[in-house]
Amino acid sequence: MRILVINPNTTASMTAKIGKAASLAAASGTDILAVNPQDGPPSIEGYFDEVFAVPGIITEMARNRDVDAYVIGCFDDTGLDAARCATTAPVIGIGEAAFHMASLIAGKFSVVTTLARSVPAIEHNLVKYGLASRCARVRASDVPVLDLEKPGSDARSRISDEIARAVAEDGAEAIVLGCAGMADLANQLTQAHGVPVLDGVACAVKLAESLRALGLHTSKVGSYAAPRAKRFAGFYAPLSPSVEAGEGIVAAS
Repeated sequence: MRILVINPNTTASMTAKIGKAASLAAASGTDILAVNPQDGPPSIEGYFDEVFAVPGIITEMARNRDVDAYVIGCFDDTGLDAARCATTAPVIGIGEAAFHMASLIAGKFSVVTTLARSVPAIEHNLVKYGLASRCARVRASDVPVLDLEKPGSDARSRISDEIARAVAEDGAEAIVLGCAGMADLANQLTQAHGVPVLDGVACAVKLAESLRALGLHTSKVGSYAAPRAKRFAGFYAPLSPSVEAGEGIVAAS
């Protein structure tokens, strides 16, 4: 199978890191294609950045329709609902994937994310997904997203310190890393802290493979129905939705 992993920000080094994590998690016979938009924010840190990232996600989906599943590589699950409207293929957000995986292996888990401004969005998603009661706490390590890409940054140690506090203070039995840019840290941090540390990229890839193996697709009844065909004005005209053969794929024209 083929999985398109979309990093919604424009930082190519982060896309490469996410793609590597996805490839390491993928089964033999699964091909990973990792991409990022050309336009949009270099990192997604809060609600404002998210808005400008969503058109890029839909554009990359329209450019890559011949895949079996999509993974949205932002822990806030940026544009996830819109992306599911745009295709019949499974679309997995790394945040939702990691929450569900953590709930299967631990009674309580904590999330360690980047900046404090990301905490409300993650807490909102936990409520939306029905998993707020399983999350002990969402913690911020006060690491800007782009610091995860800087050689010599103390980002890893700050994240590790926050994990230690989560285990000691929250009673967390597992830790979910709250940023796709942390994907390469999960194994090291698991060994360091003696609890499972989950990377959402790997979790999303395995869930996408499972849905494909079961022959399941995104429902087109109700919430994720295909968008109605209409012509958008101005800058967004190329993203005007056109429904093709009832599949709900958004076509860039």
